[in-house]
Amino acid sequence: MMKLRATEYTWEQFEALPMETKAELLAKPDGMPFCTLFAQQFNRERIDALCDLATKIRQIAKTRSGMEFLQSLLFHKRAMIYFTQPSSRTFLSFHSACQILGLRTGEVRDAAISSEFKGETREDSIRTFSSYFDLIIMRTQEKGLAERMSWVLAKSERPIPIINAGSGKDQHPTQALLDIYTLRRSFERRGGLANRTILYVGDLARGRTVRSLSNLLLNYDNIRHVFVAAEPLQIGQDILDMLDRRGASYVVTDDMQKYLPEADAVYMTRIQDEWDRSKGESARIDTSKFKINANLMRLMKPSAILMHPLPRRDEIATDCDTDPRAMYWRQMRNGMWIRTALIASTFDCQSRIEAFFRDNF
Repeated sequence: MMKLRATEYTWEQFEALPMETKAELLAKPDGMPFCTLFAQQFNRERIDALCDLATKIRQIAKTRSGMEFLQSLLFHKRAMIYFTQPSSRTFLSFHSACQILGLRTGEVRDAAISSEFKGETREDSIRTFSSYFDLIIMRTQEKGLAERMSWVLAKSERPIPIINAGSGKDQHPTQALLDIYTLRRSFERRGGLANRTILYVGDLARGRTVRSLSNLLLNYDNIRHVFVAAEPLQIGQDILDMLDRRGASYVVTDDMQKYLPEADAVYMTRIQDEWDRSKGESARIDTSKFKINANLMRLMKPSAILMHPLPRRDEIATDCDTDPRAMYWRQMRNGMWIRTALIASTFDCQSRIEAFFRDNF
């Protein structure tokens, strides 16, 4: 049974620790996360290992014998997909990843049809799931819930891993992993990911994907971050403080067109009005300058890529979809493979996958 060092702390002590310390306390002996909660758990070595594993898995899955092998890896395990925040892409991506590895799944996608409707706390619901399943994948509007429940289960009689599939406005580590995987694959034959300019556009204040991605990119040399947003939606000071501590280069601006020609990757995001404190709050912000179409894409480098975590609204016009630099549909498929690799790594399947790949490819 996995014994995590996080159990040496009370919740109040653990919650107050720096992210980097928490990452160490939630790691397995090989350094990979037991519970995947935030981007700070992944250094360059772990990112590279996970991306390489994802690429091998997608190669193996192209053959019938390869898929039969993958589905045998975790046929004896069960996963609960607990999504109390609406999602289609992330849910289906994780569900598909579980199927690839043979994991049988259960799901709760609406707290109204669970015992929470009767007044059960989410903590008790998750403790219940841990009795039936070997992995919990959770997405919630409640900030810090995945982290707290990882600590709770670590101290329980049956500690099982939790994967954070989106937690409040805070972090979305697996989205950041699929974004890194997409960036790596896009630039691997063009000098790699170092020395790139990344343009983030849209709702950066409430977009947890940008928070996680900007953190993971600190593992690569000389990344320049350009944050483009209307003032109320601009990136938080905590992210800028983090970049300052690491000596990273960044620009905060509302001028997208000025920086489009310099970007190696443009990361568009939608306006996240589900977080509005009052009805129509976001609609009162002028976001017309933070949208892109085929005409504006002419300002981008021929080698640049256009990304989006989806779903989109009108921030990327559909006339961009046929441009070979539009990468958002590949992002989605990449997400399935990197999440498959993460689950396989969580259950220590790397060596078996490596051996099968070496023997057959």
